[in-house]
Amino acid sequence: MIPVRLTLDPAFRVGPVRRRTFGSFVEHLGRCVYTGIHDPGHPTADQDGFRTDVLELTRELGVSTVRYPGGNFVSGYRWEDGVGPVDRRPRRLDLAWHSTEPNTVGVDEFMRWAARADVEPMMAVNLGTRGVQEAVDLLEYCNVPGGTALSDLRRANGAADPYRVRMWCLGNEMDGPWQTGHKTAHEYGRLAAETGRAMRMVDPSIELVACGSSSSSMETFGEWERVVLTEAYDQVDYVSAHAYYWEEDGDLGSFLASAVDMDHFVESVTATADAVRAAQKKSKRIHVSFDEWNVWYQRRAESRPPSGDDWPVAPVLLEDRYNVADAVVVGNLLISLLRHSDRVHAASLAQLVNVIAPIMTEPGGRSWKQTIFHPFAAASRYAAGEVLRVAVDAPTYETARYGDAALVDAVATHDAETGDVTLFAVNRSTGAPAVLDVDLRALPGLRLVEATSLANPDHTWSATADDDTSVAPRTNPTAEVADGRLRVQVPPVSWNVVRLGTRA
Repeated sequence: MIPVRLTLDPAFRVGPVRRRTFGSFVEHLGRCVYTGIHDPGHPTADQDGFRTDVLELTRELGVSTVRYPGGNFVSGYRWEDGVGPVDRRPRRLDLAWHSTEPNTVGVDEFMRWAARADVEPMMAVNLGTRGVQEAVDLLEYCNVPGGTALSDLRRANGAADPYRVRMWCLGNEMDGPWQTGHKTAHEYGRLAAETGRAMRMVDPSIELVACGSSSSSMETFGEWERVVLTEAYDQVDYVSAHAYYWEEDGDLGSFLASAVDMDHFVESVTATADAVRAAQKKSKRIHVSFDEWNVWYQRRAESRPPSGDDWPVAPVLLEDRYNVADAVVVGNLLISLLRHSDRVHAASLAQLVNVIAPIMTEPGGRSWKQTIFHPFAAASRYAAGEVLRVAVDAPTYETARYGDAALVDAVATHDAETGDVTLFAVNRSTGAPAVLDVDLRALPGLRLVEATSLANPDHTWSATADDDTSVAPRTNPTAEVADGRLRVQVPPVSWNVVRLGTRA
């Protein structure tokens, strides 16, 4: 048994729980759109061809925002191809994923899907092969009520009311040499500033996200953010962060400590943004949109796009199958995002369906939940009120990637109106359970509502269409509250949720 002491105190506030933390991502990549959210021949398909089984799972997952249409895809996308009569839409080569895009689903279809899924749309504009005018045109199409060529075109296409999209990404990963039309920091910073300025002339209420560096491992990381924000500080509200955490690769201990890197990433980006703020003597703060994050097994064959003369529609790409350890890491990354809610104001799990996703589908067939579905759904459902920084006194272990890491990591939320408290915790130990001794004396009157753990003796267990329920969060019978303390035993390699309340 690993003894761990934790302390909760309502004075240890980080910031409010932000609903946009629980966003996701739909890109025209692989089977995310076609046979993912959209499958007209499916038995559950609605009048627009959207799978209602996927819509139900999206709502159950608790997704708040969805970023669309990319991703790498957006840097070659012509949004006009995806509006108007479907039978007149052109088929185009998608250079990002070496595929053919039929444009069956476009802006209007996505907006109807988002409304049915009860999610806020977060749009990205193409600043790879296009620029200011095309971004302004798309904004006019989406947000202007009527009386102009493009707003009236939207109305003619069946949407009388404007979509009023609030969040807009100014391109995607523009420092990446894999990006169509990738740019230097100075080139992109100027383009982002001019695009943002023009878009605000159309709709001053929008919120704009500048591209941060594509990864903390990029040579451009840090300096890219500094240069871009120096150019575009006044025009943007957020800078993006993207991070994917690799398979355990024989080093499970390091993999389980991936959130240590996410903590460092957020703190580095915000430090750079604040340095630009100080240098320019600004009062406004730039916050982080962590709009791509997940576990991604990039070395697997399914991560390799087609090649040569093969340009298929919706090929099988990036269809990782996630195990229990992956779910624990995803849960820990959610802990990191919540822990930084003072500066991370939005985040998007990449992606929603089939492509490195919590939801999987068979074309025309079944849908099911991957292991990573469960921590995301629980955090979205139960995180409420204010995020509390948890004081954790736990033994550490040495990792090859991240140095010393605590064996237990945790965050909590406190809803002052209801009195409800939720503790989210992971046990990174690969061989021993941990006993959490949680000091609740600063929050008197709390009672145990529910305690659950997601774990399995075989941390490599993965869900399938035939079995996505035999390993899921289960009631943890060891939890008890007495004398102002919570005590609970959590298994090795586990994600844990303890809900506490003051009501009988």
